Amino acid sequence: MAINPKSHAPFDSPEDYILSWTDLIWDDYGMGRLPEHYAQDMVVHGAYGPVRGVEDVLRGSLVKKSAFPNRIGTAEDVICEERGDDAFISHHRVFHSGPQEGWSAYGPPTLNNSESRNMAICLVRNGLVEEEWVVRDEYRVVTTLGLDPQEIARKVAFTDEAEGLFGTPAPNSAVTAGESGPRPSTHTEEAAMIDEFLREVWNKRHLERVPEFTQRDLFLETTRARVRTRPHNYRIDLSQMIAPFPDATIEVRDIAVNTADEQGTRVGVLWRLAGTYDGAPIYGPITRTPVEILGSSQFLLRKGKIIREWRVYDEIAVMAQIARARGDEPTAR
Repeated sequence: MAINPKSHAPFDSPEDYILSWTDLIWDDYGMGRLPEHYAQDMVVHGAYGPVRGVEDVLRGSLVKKSAFPNRIGTAEDVICEERGDDAFISHHRVFHSGPQEGWSAYGPPTLNNSESRNMAICLVRNGLVEEEWVVRDEYRVVTTLGLDPQEIARKVAFTDEAEGLFGTPAPNSAVTAGESGPRPSTHTEEAAMIDEFLREVWNKRHLERVPEFTQRDLFLETTRARVRTRPHNYRIDLSQMIAPFPDATIEVRDIAVNTADEQGTRVGVLWRLAGTYDGAPIYGPITRTPVEILGSSQFLLRKGKIIREWRVYDEIAVMAQIARARGDEPTAR
């Protein structure tokens, strides 16, 4: 089903809408244009809790731009899918690179070059972003700046909201309707395959089934710029991601699928991991306290199987929750 042009007007396509607005805001110092792009009561969901309202988004964007005035965001892919007659969802994978030349939440300028992969998932209705989920690899940012991840994690404040990062129960099935609303009837088979992969392999720990869903020459690009190849090493990495939280449940919160001549068939997934930090002490001494992770993956399919995954989640946010449970984060917020 084609996406209605009124949802992305006056831009030629949803991809053009996302990429053009990104440039207008970030490359052209156009933070003041944000009210033209975002609905006044919009919500941005991030790893440290939600930001509500366009004015708060504007303030945060100004601080970020001042810290990284010459950082360049390069689009790797934009996966778009319609959401009714007047809206679409976009899963935008972007690679950021540039020096920290101003003060940031992490401290004074380091002048070091920062690198990271982010995913921005936007629900756009009649030309305005109503809701956004932003997933960043902040661990990679921190280490490329030459900073200590544990020290930074103790400085950042995690959400105080009792409802957590989403505030709503997980959808019954993101194949039919997720956080962004009902999916179209197209690409149901591909969405169902990825949903089954995450439910069976990730959530139920049937790692022996990875080869059923993947190609032999599988590539995974994940946090900290790590690359893993072949199904065997994919299983190792997945077990190591879950091992700190061995009781973890993984919820599929949203799915979008798009096929294009140049890119092939790609599937964007928004997911949530919730578990107890009582397993492998990757992030320091265990606390036996709950941890919540906002994550996003994009999958490239070949002949109906996964040939590539890009996975992003914020390990600094994970460490911040653990630091808070230990009581060793700063008292001032």
